[in-house]
Amino acid sequence: MFNVHFHWDVFLVATLLETAYVYGLLRFRPDPRWLHPIEKRHVVLFTLGVLVLVGVQATPFHDLSDHSFSMHMIQHLLVTLVMPPLLLLGIPSWLLQPWLRNPFNLAVARVLTHPVMAIVAFNAALALWHVPLLYDLAVWDYNIHVVNHLMYILTGLLLWWPVFSPVPELPRLNYPLQMLYLFIQSLVPAILASFMTFSETVIYTSYATRVLLWDMTPLDDQLIGGLIMKVAGGAILWFVAIVIFFRWFSQEETEAERSWD
Repeated sequence: MFNVHFHWDVFLVATLLETAYVYGLLRFRPDPRWLHPIEKRHVVLFTLGVLVLVGVQATPFHDLSDHSFSMHMIQHLLVTLVMPPLLLLGIPSWLLQPWLRNPFNLAVARVLTHPVMAIVAFNAALALWHVPLLYDLAVWDYNIHVVNHLMYILTGLLLWWPVFSPVPELPRLNYPLQMLYLFIQSLVPAILASFMTFSETVIYTSYATRVLLWDMTPLDDQLIGGLIMKVAGGAILWFVAIVIFFRWFSQEETEAERSWD
């Protein structure tokens, strides 16, 4: 079998992140405060995002991912497609707006969160870290693995910003463009996954030389990992797109009713 480690450094980072968030809510809430309440849903969603970080990085799940490509794909989906939306949905607009009052900060944020920049940055990071040499280094070296996931989280926040932006200064795309945006995003991971599912050789040698889980062969593990990346990742994106469609439909229906009044 393999050794299991609890990564206390991640627990420390998660604790600091949650503490900074709570401090920000209490310290920077503007007056009059009844106009800017601390909503329970914000705290719950942000905390869930932090717990996802702990779950994938600081528990035995992290060690499982080092011994199974398919488990590693689940880990990547959680830090790119689950954790970032939770964090963004947990941030009230008034928490970021003071920082955005600085013209330089606002200009930089507008560039980074532009839909084209965001989707290119995320998919460039995704493609880069699936280069066999870098992927294997991340599996073998914990520090490189941390850098890998940090890039995924940061670019994941950029990726989801046009859909879940918490501030009007950096607005969300309208509903039709959000659906188009998510459709485009579903393409690159599907292309990467096709190389994994159709390959007749093991692409990442780090898994060919390690003890695998459940007596799977490295090739079977790679096949399942590719399917998880394509099917599960696509399902998350399409689920969000479907929710957006119904919100759009409801908005259009409400506006139509108002036009008849």
